[in-house]
Amino acid sequence: MGRIWNFSAGPAVLPEEVLKEAADEMLDYQGSGMSVMEMSHRSKVYDKIIKDAEQDLRDLLEIPDNYKVLFLQGGAHLQFAAVPMNLMKNKVADYIVTGQWATRAWKEANKYGKANKIASSEDKTFSYIPDCSDLPIDENADYVYICENNTIYGTKFHELPNTKGKVLVSDVSSCFLSEPMDVTKYGLIYGGAQKNIGPAGVVIAIIREDLLTDEPLPGTPTICSYKVQADADSLYNTPPCYGIYICGKVFKWLKKRGGLQAMKEYNEKKAKILYDFLDESKMFKGTVAKKDRSLMNVPFVTGDPDLDAKFIKESTAAGFANLKGHRSVGGMRASIYNAMPIEGVEALVEFMKKFEAENTK
Repeated sequence: MGRIWNFSAGPAVLPEEVLKEAADEMLDYQGSGMSVMEMSHRSKVYDKIIKDAEQDLRDLLEIPDNYKVLFLQGGAHLQFAAVPMNLMKNKVADYIVTGQWATRAWKEANKYGKANKIASSEDKTFSYIPDCSDLPIDENADYVYICENNTIYGTKFHELPNTKGKVLVSDVSSCFLSEPMDVTKYGLIYGGAQKNIGPAGVVIAIIREDLLTDEPLPGTPTICSYKVQADADSLYNTPPCYGIYICGKVFKWLKKRGGLQAMKEYNEKKAKILYDFLDESKMFKGTVAKKDRSLMNVPFVTGDPDLDAKFIKESTAAGFANLKGHRSVGGMRASIYNAMPIEGVEALVEFMKKFEAENTK
């Protein structure tokens, strides 16, 4: 069996040429006589890999010099705790809850101080982004937290909240590098790599230097201190070396494709094909308010759980993998990250048209 169309929400599809390059280098990385998987993270060869990866990421996002780039471990879930441990100096933070991961982050932050839920869209199953133009920001809040793209529910902040001067912290796991970002609008950006950038096991954090302090909250594990990690150039302990190497290859692939503006245009084109079909279909319906739709994750339903199940079974047999929606919402979800070619989305829409014709009485 060849490659299938993989619509998984994460770990997710990676660019084929990146995988082929990594396969070619698996036994001998550029004449070193060993695989990157076997290499000391303190070696000159690996030092170049991680430094090049950081520089390419800085180029792609135009990251200013007063921001540190960290390659970390523990997934976004560890960051749910690391953010308050490092930033909650007044023991107060404001959270905008727009999905399951923001909910978990908010619950975690409550262990370290008072995490206010200042806006939420749970009243309509997180199918929209609340108005964040005039929020009840706590004057003592150390930061305002968002999950920028909601993988499960398919919503995206197309406008950042008005934080009234407070530091903005954003989990960008499922929209990282899908379009340009103005890094200066954030104090801290972080994201797991396994959706849009690389294999599971790497988290990338971009943090403004003035937020790196010697004193995180008492009891903070040393490994969770952003300052310790930054001072050690992400080498405080053994980093996820192979994962970072793959991320570095993806950064080069993105540069070759024209950078993030070109990627945004490509992603908009891809998403339009699927959303246009959902808007005119009699059977399939998108579940998200139009103005808040994600370019990366597209949930949809037929309205009939049995028909949904039939669609998932038949689409899987036809070579479309991982279209089942998250267990908390059901239905279907197509994740169409950077590495999903436009041909995959076109093939999916053709299959959906055929399924609709065959199952309409």
